[in-house]
Amino acid sequence: MDLRFDHKEMLHLIWLAPLLGAVYLWGFSKKRQALARFATLNLLPALIPSISHNRQRVRALLVLIACALLAMAMSGPRWGMYFRDVHRRGIDIVFALDVSRSMLAEDILPNRLERAKLEIKDMIQVLPGDRIGLVTFAGSSTKTCPLTNNYGAFRLSLDDVTTRSTTRGGTNLGDAIRFAADCFTDKVKDHKAIILITDGGETEESYAVEAALKVYEEHGIRVFTVGFGDISEGARIPVTQNGRRVYLQFEDQEVWAKLDPSLLQSIAAAGDGGYFHNTDFRAIHDYVQKKVQKQTHETEQKEVRYARFQLFAWAAFLLLMLETLLSDRKANRT
Repeated sequence: MDLRFDHKEMLHLIWLAPLLGAVYLWGFSKKRQALARFATLNLLPALIPSISHNRQRVRALLVLIACALLAMAMSGPRWGMYFRDVHRRGIDIVFALDVSRSMLAEDILPNRLERAKLEIKDMIQVLPGDRIGLVTFAGSSTKTCPLTNNYGAFRLSLDDVTTRSTTRGGTNLGDAIRFAADCFTDKVKDHKAIILITDGGETEESYAVEAALKVYEEHGIRVFTVGFGDISEGARIPVTQNGRRVYLQFEDQEVWAKLDPSLLQSIAAAGDGGYFHNTDFRAIHDYVQKKVQKQTHETEQKEVRYARFQLFAWAAFLLLMLETLLSDRKANRT
């Protein structure tokens, strides 16, 4: 028998039964001592002829067994198995994560890219069954993780993301949106979202706004944008040269990368999504959930064990009822 418990820690309450038994024994002992002071043993049957000590012991035993049964009921025992259909409802989300070198800027600690990865992981913890995928992009785009319900596999893929996850440098937002749209596995509209995470520093004309408008109008894919970085000053981009940490330069001047929100806001408006700036991703997910319609992804059979706590609860109830009805007095014999 494959016995399982919902609350295994409750089994420790069974130790209350022998503890209560010790209390009963102590009580019986004190009662005998009190009676011995009241009268000699040979006179007690004449003084209290109707009291049955055996019945008192039986009543105590019934209470002890009932306590153990209640502890078993509270532990949630299960055995016996059946299969139940489980319908997974949710939305499809593809994260498009910028891995260009500007995402190494440290105006957000530890840097923009690592902070974005941490926020995505935090968001995964509150997903109610959505399928998620990951696209990394810079000058070109790469499918890093296809749409999946396996959040563990997604995390492993996310952990491996670096600025070397794409083959070409730069920032091509339009191609990233078009590439992410191709990662969805069906043509059904209204349950898909792209979350574009970048500092907005596009390095080439990619018609990103037009791309967002097209994927929304033709495929029903809403585009949400998340800007990472400081808007006013920005930050330098650390790189390693000859084993030394230096800052990226262009024409002998250090490059300062700052967030450009205007383009990201335009992309979000065209894609009927929303724009966010350095925001808690759990709040983003709440917003996406309200705006994107859910659908049933798949139906799977789940193994479920029958709950058996009621058997122990009923047995304990009956024993306590019997203890209540059982008198301490001896049965009358005629």
